[in-house]
Amino acid sequence: MVVVDFANVDRWRDSLKWSVSIEKLAQLIKHFSYGKQYLRRFYYGEDYGQKDSSTKLLPWSEKIINAAKFNRFEIVTKRVKYIPDAKYETGYIKKCNLDVEMALDLIKEVSNYDKALIFSGDGDLACVIEYLRQVYSKEFYIFCVRDHLGKELVDAKNKGLIKDILFVEDFEYRLNLNPHW
Repeated sequence: MVVVDFANVDRWRDSLKWSVSIEKLAQLIKHFSYGKQYLRRFYYGEDYGQKDSSTKLLPWSEKIINAAKFNRFEIVTKRVKYIPDAKYETGYIKKCNLDVEMALDLIKEVSNYDKALIFSGDGDLACVIEYLRQVYSKEFYIFCVRDHLGKELVDAKNKGLIKDILFVEDFEYRLNLNPHW
């Protein structure tokens, strides 16, 4: 099973100074769940803008979701919330956590995979990883940027709950949206 927390992946560009291409990501992982598209999961918020009554996706949000569909990911979304916050220049913060959905899908699909590759450094996932490793002997690999790795995942690796942690920087030649070489 492949779990892509694309909001997390998209934020990696600030550290990497390059963007991860959805198309190249799909090419990299397409063989991990061959013949089982439903196990290639892409989690991303649908942004309709600030108004709760809006029914049209913002163009950039629609572009990302369509690119994931075109590249044969199973899309898991929910609406982005705009939370008023005076600390921000815009007057709001956008929020759309899909950690619970990722954890639930890892549990619901437990009989359909032996190994899971998780594209996220979010430490909140350590809890479900520990459960699935101990109860179902599932094997986990984390794929993230070095400075976007939650301490909880490092601890889980040290306990033997995570098989390996792979770093995006080591795969730039395969994932960079705009290669500079």
